[in-house]
Formats: sequence, C-alpha cells, structure tokens
Amino acid sequence: MIQVLLGKKIEQTQKFLIDGTRIPVTEISIPDNAVVQVKTLEKDKYTAIQIGIGKKKSPTKALLGHVKKNNLTFVPSRITEIRIDNKNTENMPKSGDFLKIEEVFKPGDMVDVTGISKGKGFAGVVKRHQFKGGPKTHGQSDRERAPGSIGQTTTPGRVYKGKRMAGHMGHERVTIKNLKVVGVDEIKKILYVAGLIPGVKNSIVEITRVGENKKFIPLYASMPQEAEAKAEVKPVEKKETKEAKPAEKTQEVKEEKKGEK
Repeated sequence: MIQVLLGKKIEQTQKFLIDGTRIPVTEISIPDNAVVQVKTLEKDKYTAIQIGIGKKKSPTKALLGHVKKNNLTFVPSRITEIRIDNKNTENMPKSGDFLKIEEVFKPGDMVDVTGISKGKGFAGVVKRHQFKGGPKTHGQSDRERAPGSIGQTTTPGRVYKGKRMAGHMGHERVTIKNLKVVGVDEIKKILYVAGLIPGVKNSIVEITRVGENKKFIPLYASMPQEAEAKAEVKPVEKKETKEAKPAEKTQEVKEEKKGEK
C-alpha cells in the first residue's frame, strides 16, 4: 500500500473544529500522482516506485524515453522515488497508473511533511543560532551581536567542526512530523493539515502517512460540498390562487354601481 504522495503548498488559513476550537491549517494541493516506474526486487534488487506531478515544458530525450517506456504520454515536472519494504508489496500500482488523494489519506491520519524551507540568506549568529550577544555597556558598544570566542589557544590550535557561526540560513530539506489531517477535499484535490509546513507558496512537498489519530475531532462543516449540501433549502411551494378574469371584474363593478343607485 502506497503511503506517500507529492503535493503543492497553497496557503495557510484557519478552520474551526466541531467543539469550537480554532486551529491553524495549511492547504496542500495534491493532484493525481502519476506512477512513472515500478522497481521490483527481482529486476532492480530493491522495491520502489517513482511518482511525479505536473508537466515539464522542455523535457530531455532521456526523460522522454524513460516515461514512454513506462506507458506515460507526458514528463512530470517533479519525479520522486519512494522506497517500499520488500515485505509490503501487495496492491502495488502499475506504471502509467495514477494515485488519487482519497486512496491514500483520510481525516484523522497523521502525516509527515517534507519540503525545502524558506531561504534567509547570509545570517548572523543571533538570528541563525539564537545567540544572546555580548553586553551593551562597559565600552562594548560594538559587541552586541558578535559571536564571541570561537576556540581555545595552542591546544587544540584549531576550530572544532560544527562550530555554530554566521552563514547561509534556510533553504534546507526539513521534515515536520506528526501533523494531523483534518480534511480531504476529493473534488478540489486539497488536503487540509493542522499546523504549518516548510516551504514557500507553490513549493513541492512530500506527504507521508505514518499513522492515525485515535482522538480525532472533525472540522465544523469539514468539506465544502457538505456545507453546500447543508445550505441547500427546499423551494417553498406557492399556493395557486385563482384570479378573476378582467371581464368578470368589470361585471362585478357594474353590479356594485347599480346596487348603489
């Protein structure tokens, strides 16, 4: 059974649970993932599948030959290989198949989301490593955001590897674990995840199902189609009233005038 799909981060918003709790939610667009290739233990010495989303505008000939051999008519813009345990090879998809969001995820699932974090550029130690900085007084006006000493003297005579210093911050592969799926829109192909995920808008993320939350509380009007169904009101039936014809009205008026005379 496949537990991983690729998606695109849309935006961050908020939702309400049925008990009235307001929670932060991230919307992830998960179109149908194309199965580019299936690797087997007999042929490739390990079990894995390659999935992809999007459509590449100018693919290379190598990619065109790769997808053509695996029953696909287009080259996905992003292809990822997912390793699968050799013992769990039941219900494996075939090359050219498409994996849908409702086949993998449902409300109440726990997922890990992996993406590339936002790049912050070259950052100092205060921003990058949360250093406190030096004192502001006693003649040290320029030491407030300085890193301070980075090593010892003759022994060891060098800077240890891994020393926290200023440098490039962000733009790293980051995984946020144990996020809760609070809604799945099968029509719009959108996954609603409680909490925040790494990456900028429209960045590609990898969603892995890792378990199920036993104390799951559903959303209030969790799906748009449910809300629309509840909002539908049966039209009020109008009672048919017989209106008098113009000729009958004029006769009634004449009779009233005669009666007055």
